[in-house]
Amino acid sequence: MKLAALAALSLSSCVPVTQGWNAGWTERAAQDRIMLVRNTPETLGHRRLIYQSAAHPDLGTFLKSRGLPDFIAETSSEDRQYLILYYLDSKRAFACRTHRTTGSTIDFAGPYHMTDRETKVLRDLQKESGT
Repeated sequence: MKLAALAALSLSSCVPVTQGWNAGWTERAAQDRIMLVRNTPETLGHRRLIYQSAAHPDLGTFLKSRGLPDFIAETSSEDRQYLILYYLDSKRAFACRTHRTTGSTIDFAGPYHMTDRETKVLRDLQKESGT
């Protein structure tokens, strides 16, 4: 009985480690990239929004009110993270800036009108992805 309880405890303790590793891996993969956001099949962009929303509840609130963007771009500096959320149908983008610490607030700016060139590049990427 004790062995079964110990096994269950050890298996459940791996979940946060796995999630932390996944969040770190996706952050490195997302650095300085434009990413398609799609839930099925899940894309790196969608996964990054999930992790960022968990770390920064303000982003989750924003996404609930505006919906998921079609694309995101992500970059960071030593102490800050930056996201750009692209909504193709409305040709609008929002810039987000936050400190790297979990739970810190996000500063939102925008909406900004996307240029015709930005829109075309992202539409072409969307078509190439099969969506």
